[in-house]
Amino acid sequence: MNMRSVTCFAAMEEDPAARERALLSAGSLAKDARAALEAAGFPVQSLRLATQPLSLLPGNPGDLAAELWDRCEAAGFGYLSLGPVLADSAAADLSRLDQVPGLIRANHSVFASVLVARSGRGIHLAAIRRTAQVVREIAHTTPLGFGNLRLAMLANVKPHSPFFPAAYHDAGPPAVALATESAPLAVEAFSGAASLAQARHRLVEAIEGVAERAAACIRPLADRHGYRFAGIDFSLAPFPEEARSIGTAMERLGVERFGAPGTLFAAAFLTGCLRQARFPRCGFSGLMLPVLEDHTMAERTHDRLFGVNDLLLYSAVCGTGLDTVPLPGDVSETELSGILLDVAALAMRLDKPLTARLMPLPGKRAGDPTEFDFSYFANGSVLEAKGMGSPAIFDRADWLPDDEEHHER
Repeated sequence: MNMRSVTCFAAMEEDPAARERALLSAGSLAKDARAALEAAGFPVQSLRLATQPLSLLPGNPGDLAAELWDRCEAAGFGYLSLGPVLADSAAADLSRLDQVPGLIRANHSVFASVLVARSGRGIHLAAIRRTAQVVREIAHTTPLGFGNLRLAMLANVKPHSPFFPAAYHDAGPPAVALATESAPLAVEAFSGAASLAQARHRLVEAIEGVAERAAACIRPLADRHGYRFAGIDFSLAPFPEEARSIGTAMERLGVERFGAPGTLFAAAFLTGCLRQARFPRCGFSGLMLPVLEDHTMAERTHDRLFGVNDLLLYSAVCGTGLDTVPLPGDVSETELSGILLDVAALAMRLDKPLTARLMPLPGKRAGDPTEFDFSYFANGSVLEAKGMGSPAIFDRADWLPDDEEHHER
């Protein structure tokens, strides 16, 4: 099993010398962590750095991103997350949201996000509408709309998830976390299992065994470098091969084909396994269903076995939300806004972290094949859009305070 990433979290201060020291320290820890994990039998796909939220970064974000990326490369990092524009209060300043398309276009290794909702606070409808505009702009100003891989809407997402684009740092000391690529564990656990109980036992045992070994590698290194060990995000992330697909795992569990009736049960079952397992958790630590990163899910798009609403339904019992979802290039801002609002509403009502990474593909219609030449994608078919949204909801309010009563029931 691979580690998707070793992600370091560090604050970037106004003083360039302090930023340099923070990057060198993070790079040293990340390299040591990679060496330790690989010596323990866990190949590491990438080293990543995440900063404090984009809204709180000093200076001009474009200039800072260029400076940080040069230093990140020198320190050995493959990807940089600038964190979210914070739109989780009525008084939020959305001006930096306007700079996100330029940041995405300027560098192919820089990620960003927008935090539009938080339990106990509310949902920023104006930020959701503006995020939909940004998604459309990036879709039509980057080749094949690929830039939207590096942008996500966040709802109820806390700091220190090591998965990008959700990763960002809090105001505390530096931290480090691991992201797993653990769908193969589920495929192996479910293949040949004589019963659901045996399938659950095998997966829980595998998760706990991997987590114990990985944590033993990272904890002493974090202490030595003066970092907090934030934990392991053991989301069952896939790789675009059949044997490393969460869709394959569901079908090995007994679902006839991903998207068929019973898929919701399988999603809940997998989530239950993760909740039962004991490990130092952070981030989502749930079931990840990225359509274009999963071999079997991408294959099932050709048969139109599921759509956006099905993925939302699965997210109610598991998951990280809507991830790498291919949509028609002409999907409207109104419809995108409605989809993003539904994700935020689900996160708020269930008090769980969810994200949305939507990918309108210019020139493509529902059912058309995707044509990405990217080693971490499995090409599939564009999902259908409904051709409508709910603009009157957005016309009625820019900000909706959270109804805190539902947290008490």
